[in-house]
Amino acid sequence: MTNGSRWLVAAAWATFALLAAGCEEKRNVAESAGQKIDRAAESAGQKMERASEQATASAKDAASKAGQVLDDAALTAKVKAALFAEPGLKTLQIDVDSKNGVVTLAGSVDSEVLHKRAVQIAGAMSGVQRVVDKLVVKA
Repeated sequence: MTNGSRWLVAAAWATFALLAAGCEEKRNVAESAGQKIDRAAESAGQKMERASEQATASAKDAASKAGQVLDDAALTAKVKAALFAEPGLKTLQIDVDSKNGVVTLAGSVDSEVLHKRAVQIAGAMSGVQRVVDKLVVKA
């Protein structure tokens, strides 16, 4: 083989080696990028899952609170109706409020007998856990 041929063969091998190295580097870069994409996708999936769980918990909490508000309103209406049905009690003078099964009676009544009766009626209603008595007897 002539000297020029040797240089040509050496140059061809050098070019081949550089191309191979470049391909290897590109493959490594591609694998690295693929791994980064996989990690990013996994992280995004985990974040979406956490967000979904938080949204579900928030929705359940809101539904529970809405249900409690409806329960409180129904209990207030039930106590008001029972007081209205009692002869002698002027329900326009008695305010009724309910929160979590605790009924608060406020306002005024005409006698101590009606005072006790109003508290008794409210306390006897199903769903009432406790009665807060803020009624006053008119003098």
